[in-house]
Amino acid sequence: MKLEIKVPSPGESITQVQLASWLAADGEYVEKDQEVAEIDSDKATLSVSAPESGVLHHGASEGDTIAVGAVIATIDPSAEGQAKTPKAEASARPMGQPSAEVSKPEPPAGAGSSAASAKLPTAAETPKAPESETSAEGPHFSPLARKMLKEQGLSEAAFVAWLKSQRVGREDVEAFVRQAAAPSGTAQVPMSAWGGTRNTERKKMSTLRLKLAERLVSVKNETAMLTTFNEVDMSAVMELRRKYKDAFAQKHGVGLGFMAFFTRAVSIALHDFPAVNAMIDGEDLVYHDYADIGIAVSTPKGLMVPVLRNAEQLSLAGIEAGIKAMADKARNNKITLDDMKGGTFTITNGGVFGSMLSTPILNPPQSAILGMHNIVERPVAVNGKVEIRPVMFVALSYDHRVIDGRESVSFLVRVKELLENPTRMLTGGKEPGEALLEI
Repeated sequence: MKLEIKVPSPGESITQVQLASWLAADGEYVEKDQEVAEIDSDKATLSVSAPESGVLHHGASEGDTIAVGAVIATIDPSAEGQAKTPKAEASARPMGQPSAEVSKPEPPAGAGSSAASAKLPTAAETPKAPESETSAEGPHFSPLARKMLKEQGLSEAAFVAWLKSQRVGREDVEAFVRQAAAPSGTAQVPMSAWGGTRNTERKKMSTLRLKLAERLVSVKNETAMLTTFNEVDMSAVMELRRKYKDAFAQKHGVGLGFMAFFTRAVSIALHDFPAVNAMIDGEDLVYHDYADIGIAVSTPKGLMVPVLRNAEQLSLAGIEAGIKAMADKARNNKITLDDMKGGTFTITNGGVFGSMLSTPILNPPQSAILGMHNIVERPVAVNGKVEIRPVMFVALSYDHRVIDGRESVSFLVRVKELLENPTRMLTGGKEPGEALLEI
């Protein structure tokens, strides 16, 4: 008896999803609880697992829009399982792109040996050719490629054998035909080179991307968004990080990054300026006595904003651990709707991509978002003298319906003060002397 695999419900208000990708091929034997497909809703990407071990039969194609509860595949538990061969794995990835881990499958019972099913020899089992020797028939290995193979305990011969087992696709043949048809004397370019054709490709937008586009347009149309800017001398934070990052990592098991300092500074500033932590609900303003900070994470599926709950109660180590866990879940498509609900403020870091300055867009229904940027050494005036300091430009976009100019500017100045004098974070934003004297 075949078992049905149905589309799970990602949330109350979601009635349709998009089949993003199959993680197991049609006709492949899968194990119980093995992830076989990914589905995109307008809020997150979720995985679908096999209810039992058996042979998988697809009932829908990638890109299809499917109703929640509909059958997308069936499992035949009566089929006999067998190991997945490298050929099946090769068809799931581009030619010449090895997986993160080289598999060493055993051939199926009764099957003859082949390049696809043979165990790959290691560097110790295969004589290593001299580095200066390049075969006229085989691929040319760069020094970096040789080093990577050596570090993994694999040989060049093993890699060549793996290449021979790959499935050649239409794109590979088309690229070869274009190169073969090039006029004589034309410079030979790699098959992966960009340009030289007038081809176009049309792809259906994912449900997540469509929803993101809709939300971004609504922010521009439905809010009175403004942005205020400032600059932060990062000398104190960078020195503190340089001095203690090794001890911090050894003690807490997580790295010490700049995001922890910004999250801590924002949590304190939100307490001092509660309007920045508020939002509009109908005709009411809703204020929060806690800071649920959304951390924007760029993923292959698009921008996601998992939320760090009660950030005002967390130490720097707690913040770093929370950020790392959220980022890992987002990038591995393990994030849930609950992970992204209920944020009161958002931080986004375009500096990791080299951005010098930007105007971040609001994450509704929140009323403000802080944008971090890259750190550049700039000449600044310090006590009447010009010094070179590491400076970051910061931007606060806010909804002017909720937050006045005085509050937005003052909030950003408070964040700047806390970052330029990190010891204030221990005293709720006050100077140590003020905290000691309780003034």
